[in-house]
Amino acid sequence: MWVFGSQCDEFYVATRLFLKLDLSPTRESLLHFCERIRRAYPTMRRLRRREDGGVILDEEDDRQRGRRYLRLHPEALRFGLVDPPERSEVTAMADLILNQAPAHLSLSDLDYHSLEVAYGFDLEYAGNHDEIVAETLLAENPLHAALAGGNRRVIDCQPCLGVSLSDDFATQAYVDVKGRTSMQELRLGEYEPQVLSVYLTLRREFPAGTTTELAGLHQSLLETGEELAATRVIPQIVQPLREAIATHR
Repeated sequence: MWVFGSQCDEFYVATRLFLKLDLSPTRESLLHFCERIRRAYPTMRRLRRREDGGVILDEEDDRQRGRRYLRLHPEALRFGLVDPPERSEVTAMADLILNQAPAHLSLSDLDYHSLEVAYGFDLEYAGNHDEIVAETLLAENPLHAALAGGNRRVIDCQPCLGVSLSDDFATQAYVDVKGRTSMQELRLGEYEPQVLSVYLTLRREFPAGTTTELAGLHQSLLETGEELAATRVIPQIVQPLREAIATHR
């Protein structure tokens, strides 16, 4: 079992290839693409269209092997694996989709805007998400001291930080924490169990004139993300939040 899954209630890896032009495959090419994916993953047999026009191919939940999904939107190709048992499962799926997509969906490196690999860590908590984030991650920070304290209740705290990983600023890493407590819950003091999410996102932009091999680039982003997750994000953000939630239950 991939160790990241033991650090939270739900762990997932999501990939997004953003495009400059709208993705508009023909019905035939789209079905051929989905059939190619289904041959490799026979359980991916739920094909449906969203209200926004996007198309989804996915499978039922299975905690033993995770749940795969593929989504095609006009502006992006998205896919991922929820609760992946091993990194090799993520790599294999990405290799298949990114190697097949250009031919089936008429993609070109002229069209690529950016490629993202996001690690998601979900923690379930029935309480004020913003408050527990502020107390856990910003308690000694001047930003917290400027307003919080006394009878003041924290109602919005969703920190985000982005850094460049390359001299040309084309490769970037972002960490953000997203709570889902509503103002109605705050006013009533009654909280439903909601997902508090920590995201680590690796992004590679494609400056004009550059070419790339998508599967190889995805592997590089995945490896960088794994190292940052293991050495920085989990010990400094996920674990402290998990421990704080445990003490509030």
